[in-house]
Amino acid sequence: MPNVAAVLKDEIRRVARKELKAEIANLARQSARHRRDIAALKREITELKRQVAYLEKQEGKRIGKSPSNGAAEEARFSPKWLASHRAKLDLSAADYAALVGVSPLSIYNWESGKSRPRQAQVTKLAGIRGIGKREAQRRLELLGDA
Repeated sequence: MPNVAAVLKDEIRRVARKELKAEIANLARQSARHRRDIAALKREITELKRQVAYLEKQEGKRIGKSPSNGAAEEARFSPKWLASHRAKLDLSAADYAALVGVSPLSIYNWESGKSRPRQAQVTKLAGIRGIGKREAQRRLELLGDA
């Protein structure tokens, strides 16, 4: 007749192994899922880095095409052009003023012809002459973050 203690010990060992096997299988599934998630995140980071590098390159090209100092100094000012450009960009005078670096009242006075911008301000106006709505919004967001 077998020893009761030995039989009980074997049974406890068998049940413990069965429980551990179930827990280990669950942990293995979770671990595999985490590894897949990490690999996907790494791929996403690589793709985002590639996109950022491309956009930085494009931005560098775009900035390189800004008007030269000589062209900006020769730029002329027109109140009619200023009003139409602000309307084209769909900006308030305050937002347009932020882009140029002046007060909103200056923009109103320039548009109405009550005053004219100084040469340095004409240069700044020439610098934003070719931008579109998206670029204007992006620049305003950058100014807002600063």
